Amino acid sequence: MMTTFDARPRAATGPVPPPWLAAVLLGGRPGGREALYQFHELSAFEPASVAVARRFVERTLREWHAPEISFDAQLVVSELVTNAMRHGGGALHLRLLANAGDLACVVSDYSRTAPVPAAPGVFAEFGRGLALVEGLTRAWGWITPPGPNKFVWACMAMTGP
Repeated sequence: MMTTFDARPRAATGPVPPPWLAAVLLGGRPGGREALYQFHELSAFEPASVAVARRFVERTLREWHAPEISFDAQLVVSELVTNAMRHGGGALHLRLLANAGDLACVVSDYSRTAPVPAAPGVFAEFGRGLALVEGLTRAWGWITPPGPNKFVWACMAMTGP
């Protein structure tokens, strides 16, 4: 028996974002609607910053008239921010970008190390975050622009106006 979670399309992983997102992240081009949350240096490792990021997503998607994807987007952002804090030297920025029916959640961190999905054991307390991101999104990946940081991005369908 297949659950709703299992029925979602599998996401592609790797360093190549959709062309419109690459143009925004690497080329600095404007890309439709955009909202930015900047983590303060002291909050880059604070667990409470994950809740702040979720509230930012909820508020932004309500303003963009897309509350129907808010819950999934909050889960994705929670995982990306948590991974940035645990494995990326801290969260730097969270960007939400909307373009032609897509929502991109992008978290930048202080590391150039690629995220690696884990295969956790049955009793493991950690290691399921990127699998969750993969299950909730059309595609996800990472890019390492010039400099010391990386962007981890995830795209999902957005059905607001």
